[in-house]
Amino acid sequence: MTAAVRVSVFAKTDLGQTRDHNEDSFLVANLSSGVASLMPDVREHEVGPRGSLFLVADGMGGAAAGELASSMATEVIWQHLLTTWANDTELSGERLALRMREAVERANAELFQYAEEHPEVRGMGTTLTMVGVLGSDAYLAQIGDSRAYLVRSGRTYQLTRDQSLTQRLVDAGELSEEEAEKSERRNIILQALGPDVQVRVDLSQQSLRRGDVLIMCSDGLSGLVKRDEIGEVAGRVQELPDLCSALIDLANSRGGPDNITVVAARFGGAGLADPEPADEVGYRNLPAEDEVTVELPTVPPLVAPELRTGSPRTVLIGALVIAVLIALAWILLF
Repeated sequence: MTAAVRVSVFAKTDLGQTRDHNEDSFLVANLSSGVASLMPDVREHEVGPRGSLFLVADGMGGAAAGELASSMATEVIWQHLLTTWANDTELSGERLALRMREAVERANAELFQYAEEHPEVRGMGTTLTMVGVLGSDAYLAQIGDSRAYLVRSGRTYQLTRDQSLTQRLVDAGELSEEEAEKSERRNIILQALGPDVQVRVDLSQQSLRRGDVLIMCSDGLSGLVKRDEIGEVAGRVQELPDLCSALIDLANSRGGPDNITVVAARFGGAGLADPEPADEVGYRNLPAEDEVTVELPTVPPLVAPELRTGSPRTVLIGALVIAVLIALAWILLF
């Protein structure tokens, strides 16, 4: 019998200090039981043969469009996994990652089609950070700039890579991380679910160790509270509901200009090894296999690219060559 991996998890969302409605959504689920909730049987559970799932989505589009986008994406993803992964005969991490990618692509197609049919929400979109846990591994699917961090042995690591203009500039060596955090263009993201007919889902993988704490959040937190500060709070506050509240309170104390959502999970059990100094922690791309396809809704042809502004993001959509984008940003920034 395989040794058990156990997870304790909690999530909380907050309006912030300036918004009158909340465009964030989250999901906490036991994939083996098919239950998504914050009830005790999900807040403390053993990671079963089909794993566990955590999700943060940050909507945009103004009025109620952002709230609709994030809630629709969350529901579509959950229902897709309930009807595909829940019945899959191949229970591997690679297969879970594939099903997660399918679910994100389906959510994007359905959001795009809905906006085409309802002009009053045209341009609505949402970011997405999703973590599927199977055995001792976490698989991440990313769209936009919501984030996932891992706190291990007193250090905090970012597991996701922002799909943003400033991250591209950091990757190209044109900006430091400190400069990117202060840039006026840090809210320009290169992808979101909904505004465009297709998305490229960024998949990554991280091995878990006993005592790891996963923190997922919308940019209402990460835009105001630095990575190491998040880790410091996670190390100091042990009860997960209190940890979520403490992080939200810290962001609100710094102005809270956006909605703030936090999902916090702690991992333990005999199925996990103790941390070792040689462990690799951080973003690691996981190329997805293409042997399974999902039947997506029929959508209209791709329209001409345009800039769409959200609240507070701008989404840069279109088949732009990255070198040209970086060159343009360099001119604008310097």
